Amino acid sequence: MKKLGLVINPIAGMGGRVGLKGTDGKLVLEEALKRGAHPEAPSKALKALKSLDELKEDIKLFVASGEMGENIAEEAQLSYEVIHKIEGESQAEDTLKLAEKLIEAEVDLILFAGGDGTARDIASVSNLDIPVIGIPAGVKIHSPVYATTPEHAGQLAIKYLKNQKMALKDEEVIDIEESAFRRDEILTKVYGYLSVPYDESHLQNLKSPTPQSDENAQISAALDIIDNMQEDTYYIVGSGSSVAPVMLELGLEPTMLGIDIIKNKQMIKKDVYEQEILDIIGDSPSKLIVTPMGGQGYLFGRGNHQLSDKVLAKLNKKDIIIVATPGKLNTLNGNPLLVYTGNKEIDEKLAGYYKVLLGYQNSRMYKVVAI
Repeated sequence: MKKLGLVINPIAGMGGRVGLKGTDGKLVLEEALKRGAHPEAPSKALKALKSLDELKEDIKLFVASGEMGENIAEEAQLSYEVIHKIEGESQAEDTLKLAEKLIEAEVDLILFAGGDGTARDIASVSNLDIPVIGIPAGVKIHSPVYATTPEHAGQLAIKYLKNQKMALKDEEVIDIEESAFRRDEILTKVYGYLSVPYDESHLQNLKSPTPQSDENAQISAALDIIDNMQEDTYYIVGSGSSVAPVMLELGLEPTMLGIDIIKNKQMIKKDVYEQEILDIIGDSPSKLIVTPMGGQGYLFGRGNHQLSDKVLAKLNKKDIIIVATPGKLNTLNGNPLLVYTGNKEIDEKLAGYYKVLLGYQNSRMYKVVAI
């Protein structure tokens, strides 16, 4: 019988769609709930567990009570044991205590659903003692300890549990200082390492910054977009340094790590979240300017949860303007751009080939795939 630890951070990812860039801290969580946020991590953990069916009779889960694991283990109809009882609402301390108990129980593998903060908590007590696989459920997911999708996390877990001689790799746990993140500043730090069953077809890469030498290409691409802007059309401007020059060349202040909306080259609203986008654009003509995540290749599903399946359903492929400088595309090593909104119908609708704008009147056809 294989022993599988499960850790779920129930509030991970709740700040994404509502534009809060995380859920660290009680006040931020309260604001997320006020804006209509819903738990993301439990449903994503369930997707991972459903991939374990072929070993269903040979796996026993070790979990915390309630929403940190027990509820999802029961819904997945897997054998489980509660080894950590939670009093009231779960706290970060519960993640630490559960991780310690999983190590004491000598589980074969730990699956955890959350973001970089959750990975950081587990790394603080694991000391590389037990292999782990992250189920991507947070807003901030820079660390390469996460699978590309929840389903891939489950598939990788199956692969490792069936073959524990599989190679392990010690990967960095990176986290962003969240209060700085909300100020549009990126302050990252390596907080430790976690041992991960290594299979590059299932694991995401470390996020890479856009090379500094690409600055001129970013500006020339921005000028191309501006010259072709249509009147009385909303432009949803995504996050990232590759699209920020569009705003700067218009004399507008961009939200570097959030989403802005402009119309007729004027700011409509800064740093919008999912429902605000839907309320503003309605059924009006709208376009989206977006850039993929360097190194990882995510176009949607990482770092821009405000651009949800509901928002993307309002757009056609021709309405999506992808900007990626040559240097950023080089970080992808020829791999396609990725889409994972959690809505397979929308993901497949968005898949295909796009012209990626590299500079002024300079584009390249590039493949986008649903994962």
